[in-house]
Amino acid sequence: MPNGVLRTKVRRKLLGLHRRARETRMVLKALGDTDHPVLAHLIPTRRCNISCAYCNEYDSVSQPVPVEVLCRRIDLLADLGVSVITLSGGEPMLHPQLDDLIRHIRGRGIIASLITNGYLLGPERIRNLNDAGLEHLQISIDNVEPDETSMKSLRVLDMKLAMLAEHADFDVNINSVVGAGIPNPGDAYTVALRSLELGFTSTIGVIHDGDGQLKPLDRTERRVYEKVKALSKRGYSRMTFFQDNLVAGRTNKWYCRAGARYVYVCEDGLVHYCSQQRGTPGIPLEAYTVKDIRRAYRTPKSCAPACTVSCVHKASAVDFWRDPQPSLGRARSEDAVPA
Repeated sequence: MPNGVLRTKVRRKLLGLHRRARETRMVLKALGDTDHPVLAHLIPTRRCNISCAYCNEYDSVSQPVPVEVLCRRIDLLADLGVSVITLSGGEPMLHPQLDDLIRHIRGRGIIASLITNGYLLGPERIRNLNDAGLEHLQISIDNVEPDETSMKSLRVLDMKLAMLAEHADFDVNINSVVGAGIPNPGDAYTVALRSLELGFTSTIGVIHDGDGQLKPLDRTERRVYEKVKALSKRGYSRMTFFQDNLVAGRTNKWYCRAGARYVYVCEDGLVHYCSQQRGTPGIPLEAYTVKDIRRAYRTPKSCAPACTVSCVHKASAVDFWRDPQPSLGRARSEDAVPA
């Protein structure tokens, strides 16, 4: 391992101790109070520089949301008590003042996270993200070689991963995927191995349709999913109980807290349950209150049983043990509540 990579890895681990302490406080806060979101996704631009066949979250024309508007939305989320803000898109790195947004998130005492396709990363850009205070970054890599389904390939992005290994002070997670539309499911295992080799965490996702619902996996895809999952040994990345059921052909009976523990704020400043349920409830963030959080917290979602949207599952998991949603009854342990 080159000396620069080793130094960065050690520094990232030391900084990670502080991040873990902040995340522990986040969990304790969530356990003590249900009237605030744990996680919010904020969209600084809908535009993306690539087009993946399975994605319904981008366009090629949208302009970035003005930074002062986004900072106001960050303030409103902070006032609601949110613990983590993830900047997503589209491709959030197309926003010209992304670093200012990250600084503003950190200035409000909120954990700052970023989901990117990785194309725009370079050594200087990574160092700027360090200076801004970014704490978590995720890249999804869909295949080893680019194809008609996705340009997010290991061949294209491997040099970007090497740059992150050498320069990034923040946690890096590489998410690989299986599911309909991915022609070579075994690529997910290759991506995961490379991620761990570079000192990153690795997760695996199941591709969903336009409503966030499961596309059934075949035997080969299920085998790859289990192999990649077995590589991950720690922390948040092990919270795959809901995906395990879906991969096995079982739906989940769970308490979806979208709109409460998790909120999705689109480029127009509207609050939605998630990226796949845009339009519901579609309330302006300026008008979103604790009353709306409490209503969403108790509202069953008809899309929940076959939902694959991991951020919603994980943000909801802190409350699986309490407050059943009226029409669902109590979730059973075999229906996605971890032992």
